[in-house]
Amino acid sequence: MKNILITGGAGFIGSHLVKFFVNNYPNYNIINIDNLTYAGNLNNLKEIEDQSNYKFIKQDICNFSDIKNIFIQEKIDSIIHLAAESHVDRSISDPFSFAKTNVLGTLSLLQASKISWKADFKNKLFYHVSTDEVYGTLGEEGLFTEKTPYDPHSPYSASKASSDHFVRAFYDTYKLPIVISNCSNNYGPNQYPEKLIPLFINNIINNNPIPIYGDGENIRDWLYVEDHISAIDLIFHNTKIGKTYNIGGNNEISNNEIANILVKKIDKKLGRKSEESMKLIQYVDDRLGHDRRYAIDSSKIKNELGWEPNNTFDKGIDKTIDWYINKLT
Repeated sequence: MKNILITGGAGFIGSHLVKFFVNNYPNYNIINIDNLTYAGNLNNLKEIEDQSNYKFIKQDICNFSDIKNIFIQEKIDSIIHLAAESHVDRSISDPFSFAKTNVLGTLSLLQASKISWKADFKNKLFYHVSTDEVYGTLGEEGLFTEKTPYDPHSPYSASKASSDHFVRAFYDTYKLPIVISNCSNNYGPNQYPEKLIPLFINNIINNNPIPIYGDGENIRDWLYVEDHISAIDLIFHNTKIGKTYNIGGNNEISNNEIANILVKKIDKKLGRKSEESMKLIQYVDDRLGHDRRYAIDSSKIKNELGWEPNNTFDKGIDKTIDWYINKLT
């Protein structure tokens, strides 16, 4: 039996990953640690909480002593690290929390791995899940590749860039077996409603204002969460140590377009007049240091591991909207 530690497993991406691994790999023991801050919700995991190959531990990853004990007591031989503070707006108002969790928390996990594995790295893996925001911003053309230099602009992306560097440093210095993936913006069921798509969906359903930063022309590459999980699964089981992979959805869409798509779809699904909710759109002062455009080149993971997203944005957003409507109405 493999004993796999998943950090942040009660969060948005983490809960999808935990459920996937518990259900698809009965020969794996899945140990989920999460500190259950505002974005962690054990209700996301109700369907698997009684499975024999699943265990939850409430834990702050910054507590090195506790983390080291978990590695030893649970005989952890692999880790998929997703626990992070992840909302850019929060990082602007409270950068210290992001540095603590994203940098020191990652360092705590790396050190615990190194100590508990005692240089016996056979069949061990430290998989660090990161973001495309570490690369900075793009102009009207071009894509982020795995060789794009880091150029973070927000406290959030700076903290994630630092954590990436620590992970690679443990590989270079101690030969700790690591792999990193950098993903584009995720969306789907169970996402905490401060993020753009669930915020817009919630507000449209409840006839609340739809706040759009600046001119609304900031572009992101949108990745349906289930497609991200399938990529993580492939990388975890097939990667070579030390690799980095970019994971993107091939869906470059501006915030204005997102709002328009959601208004049209939700108004139709709720039986409202066509585009009735357009009146809810409100432009607000732009976010400080707001990156203009993100877009990922996923050709490396496609060519090496055969991964491609299965969900178009239209398909993924329909599933997402339906989930929120069923939950909120």
